[in-house]
Amino acid sequence: MSTLSRDDRLFARSRALQRQQTKVSYLFLLPALLFFFAFVIFPMGMGIYTSFFNYTMGSFDFIGFGNYAELMRDATFGRSVVNTLIIVVASVPLVGVFSLWVATLIYKMPVFSRSFYRGVFYLPVVMGSVPVVVVWKWVFNKYYGILNWLLKGLGVINTSINWLGDARYAIWCVLAILFTTSIGQPIVLYVASLGNVDHSQIEASEVDGASKWQTFLHVKWPSLLPTTLYVLVITTINSFQCFALIQLLTRGGPNGSTSTVMYYLYDTAFKLYRYGYANAMGVILAILIALFSALQFRIMRTDD
Repeated sequence: MSTLSRDDRLFARSRALQRQQTKVSYLFLLPALLFFFAFVIFPMGMGIYTSFFNYTMGSFDFIGFGNYAELMRDATFGRSVVNTLIIVVASVPLVGVFSLWVATLIYKMPVFSRSFYRGVFYLPVVMGSVPVVVVWKWVFNKYYGILNWLLKGLGVINTSINWLGDARYAIWCVLAILFTTSIGQPIVLYVASLGNVDHSQIEASEVDGASKWQTFLHVKWPSLLPTTLYVLVITTINSFQCFALIQLLTRGGPNGSTSTVMYYLYDTAFKLYRYGYANAMGVILAILIALFSALQFRIMRTDD
């Protein structure tokens, strides 16, 4: 009868302890996992499943890809997709570049000034959508808005412009508000990331005669890549899901010029009660977000 050696017994005991610790870890994770599956995975699955049905208040009939085929012919949905892509393409690069530029300026300031400016830029994020939209509706008001008053005073315009009621300007007003509410978190993240850059490498590059741009590009930028990827992905997702600003500001008008996929989805589901059709929009929106995020991961990928 063979007996286990001392090393084999220690190895078996270590494996048993590891299995026990794994079980305990999953028990601690169980509440969060149950919540995640109940309120994230299950609703996602149901959304995909019901997108193949004519699901309304009075019917639940399987129609296959009927909802998706109808979406391809829906001019309002097409306009909403175009508006959403305009918001994403215009806001994401601008938010990333502006946030990085501001962060580099703030980081050089004394501690008190740095904290003050971080708080100023982060304030719209803390305030939420409703008070921010109230202020901006006053700014863009045709009759007593400060923007028209300022432009008239400078001689740029002669008559007041209906910024939110004119299809030529409404989408850009939405973009301006989205921009102000999106830069707070990236600035804070970039300031923190700049603090993690190895200063010895910066000093070495300066001693070697590198310019500020060369130092930033070859020393600071590689350390900022993970933060930049996070900022781009989160900003992209938030831009694709732009809804609260549209709902509070223009309700998709005028003439659908500011309607986004999220707003049209909401309008279809909770006003027209076409849940299956709305879920099909949600599936397409999720695919678009996944494609844009994958593209960003591909572009920002660095080899170790």
